[in-house]
Parts: sequence; C-alpha cells; structure tokens
Amino acid sequence: MIRPTTRVLTLLELLQAKGLLSGADIAERLGVDRRTVRRYISVLEDIGIPIMTEQGRYGGYRLVPGFKLPPLIFTEAEVQVIMLALLAVREQNVLDDNVAVESVQAKLERVIPEHLKKQIQTISNTVQLIPSQQSSGYHHLVTLTHAVQSRLGIHMVYQSPQGETMQRRFDPYGLVFRAGKWYVGGFCHLRQDLRSFRLDRLSDIACTDVHFEPPANFDAARHLQQSLYKAQRRYAVSVLFDADFNSVMAYMSTATSNIEDLEDLFVQDGDGVVLTTSTDDFQWFILWLARLPFKFVIKSPDELKAALKEHAQKLLLAS
Repeated sequence: MIRPTTRVLTLLELLQAKGLLSGADIAERLGVDRRTVRRYISVLEDIGIPIMTEQGRYGGYRLVPGFKLPPLIFTEAEVQVIMLALLAVREQNVLDDNVAVESVQAKLERVIPEHLKKQIQTISNTVQLIPSQQSSGYHHLVTLTHAVQSRLGIHMVYQSPQGETMQRRFDPYGLVFRAGKWYVGGFCHLRQDLRSFRLDRLSDIACTDVHFEPPANFDAARHLQQSLYKAQRRYAVSVLFDADFNSVMAYMSTATSNIEDLEDLFVQDGDGVVLTTSTDDFQWFILWLARLPFKFVIKSPDELKAALKEHAQKLLLAS
C-alpha cells in the first residue's frame, strides 16, 4: 500500500519536472481524488515549499519560479526500481556499457541515505538475470537516437538473413528493444515503404543533412509487431490448427498487445483455423509451431513438411 508521505514526495517531483499541472491531472497520476490533492498541496506548503495556484480553465499548481529543490530524495520503492532497471540493462546487454552502469550505481549510492544503501546491496547480491549472449546492435544507438531526435535521414548498409548486403537510404522514426534485439522503424527509400530493421544487421550508418517529417502518431513498436507477423518472406506457409478461432486469438493475444494486427492471418475453416503467413527460416518456424498448445497440420509448403519430419526424427533418436 502506498503511504500518503510517498504520494506527497511524488507530487513534489511532478511539480519540479512538469511545471504547471491541473488538479485533475495530479489526481489521475497519484490515484487520488481532487480533495486529497488539495490536502497534499497544503502539506507541501506547510513544510516551506512555495506553490502558486493559478485559477481558470487552464489553471493548476506550479512551484514558484526560481525555487530550487533540495538534493534528490529517493523512497525505498524508487531505489528498487532504479536498481532492477540497472540490473536489467547490465545483464540483458541492453546497452553493452557496463562502465556507465557501474558509474550510475556508484553515484546513486553517494546520494541516498544510509539505510537505503542496504536495498542496493540486497538487490545486487540476491537477484540474477540470465544475460543475452547475442549482439544487440547497441553500438548504433547513439547515431540512430540522434537521427531520430533531429529528424535526419541516414545512409546505411543492410545485411539480409541470407547474407546479401545493400545500401539503403532511411528515415528513422523510432527505436524498439524486443527479445534482446534493437530495431529501428521508419521509411525506406529503396522500397518506398515503412520498414523495421534489426540493428545488428546494419553497418556504416551515417547521418545526412536531409530532414524528414515522421507521420503523425507513428508507433515503432506496433509497426515492428506487424512486420514480424506480416512481412512477405521467402516461403509462403499454410498451417491448419485443430482449434476454434477464439481460442487461437486468445493465445496469440499473449504475444502482442495489438491482436487486431493478426486477425487477418487466421481464417476459420470448418472445425479448425488456417494460418496463412510466410517465413525465411523453416527451423525457426518449426520451433514456433512446437510451442503452440494446438495440434496442427502443415498444408504447405512441402519443404516445411520435410523439415518437420527431419526435426521429429532427430528428437526420436535422442529419446
């Protein structure tokens, strides 16, 4: 249960970071009613925090201009959040920069109270994550984040899963970290369409002086999900699942927050559901099928059927 003191400190941080905030906005962020917000404001004023109240339709609360807050004060829960985030960054190779991670942790230990340092030591000593051993493409992040923020197009070299390389001119709209990999989404001038690329397949990335305007409300994560499921790959695939449409959709919803992006890949066929998609890698697709909780029959292509039989024979020989 969140204590009132924690919410008051959170309100102080919000006013410092956001400037003017309406009572309704504060109430929503803190999960309290407007009357409680006014009480929290009074608490801050009682301890000497100067707060201005602006009336009217666009009014709200703000700190008096020029007021300087004291050094950062972290709650126990906030320390846990920061330490778990640092642990995830280090162990999952999100940034591939352990020096920076260790530096942040050292600075954190210098500014927090003594009793909270035990939280850092406890988390460091008791929590482990299995790290990703694959390259994430972190070394491209600095260039790409600058390009995204500045809305600058880039030149790059892309290597396909088959090893083919090609020059691309690309407008990067956003970056996504998914399953141990970094991706960039945006507009590919070669294909004249939106594309998502894995960063560890890119090289020779350089910003140009050509500016672009991204489309309104572009969601890089959603586009990546759509690309992973709907991209036209080398081999067309058709699979019949021994399940009803609602059961398949319910299971698939655990893999994506935008299930509507996948619905047109599945069609009810009698008592079963047919998936029509494509793949570049039969072995990956077989492993994906094996994880599903439904019985299935591969309708096409014959090469996928053969790959499945070979994989099944290996498993039988190992048993």
